[in-house]
Amino acid sequence: MTIDFHTHMFPDKIAKGTLDFLASVCHIEPYTDGTYEGLKASGTASGVDMSIALPIVTKPSQFDSINRFAAAHQEGRILSFGSIHPESGDYKNQLKQIKAMGMKGIKLHPDYQEVYFDDIRYKRIVDYASELGLIISVHAGQDPKCPEDVHCTPRMAARLIDEVQPEKLVLAHLGGNGLWDDVEEYLVGKHVYFDTGVVLGRIADEQFIRIARTHGSDKILFATDSPWAGQKEFISYLESMDLTEEEKRSISGENAMRLLDLL
Repeated sequence: MTIDFHTHMFPDKIAKGTLDFLASVCHIEPYTDGTYEGLKASGTASGVDMSIALPIVTKPSQFDSINRFAAAHQEGRILSFGSIHPESGDYKNQLKQIKAMGMKGIKLHPDYQEVYFDDIRYKRIVDYASELGLIISVHAGQDPKCPEDVHCTPRMAARLIDEVQPEKLVLAHLGGNGLWDDVEEYLVGKHVYFDTGVVLGRIADEQFIRIARTHGSDKILFATDSPWAGQKEFISYLESMDLTEEEKRSISGENAMRLLDLL
């Protein structure tokens, strides 16, 4: 089973405008139209059995609308997480709502939420989400929005992990987009998952394989960050890498199935 642990989709009425804006920020042409149907079609064509959609609440007032949309996609080829903003004044009840809606995790994006990841507000959210058994997926490393002002560096993430000790934390972009030397210094070996969103072909294969093996291939999750990378292209790239067949199976789906309690 192949699971893409990091994708994005938007309600039909805002998908085009949202993608146009993000494409102008990221300077990347999207691989899908940003809709549910577009993501589902991409997965079908690529051989992805399940895509995990990761919405982002960029201001507290979006909590209800974004999580209603996410809650409607809890079965089939697409499984959506929820999201919460660190400035929420009622984070415990909001996390309980996400859990009650049947969602398995939340997405945090320190750059778009404009809070550093070692801030006490994130620590509280990660701690309580962990208490509820939720997976926490976090954008880590550089982002085109503010590449010189990284809101989740490997060192910040390491501090939070040491203090909070979350059970199911996933750091996107192999622990820190564009900061992989720091990932090796501060994060490799800790109890945390890394996803491969947009990094295959950008990080040197040798460093990717070294990180995967030193950290443990059982803690690496296949991901694309679709629509900002192609699912078919990433599957082919992973298959071409100098990894064992066991490592490829583990990364492409087995680790995600275990984390999602699907095994």
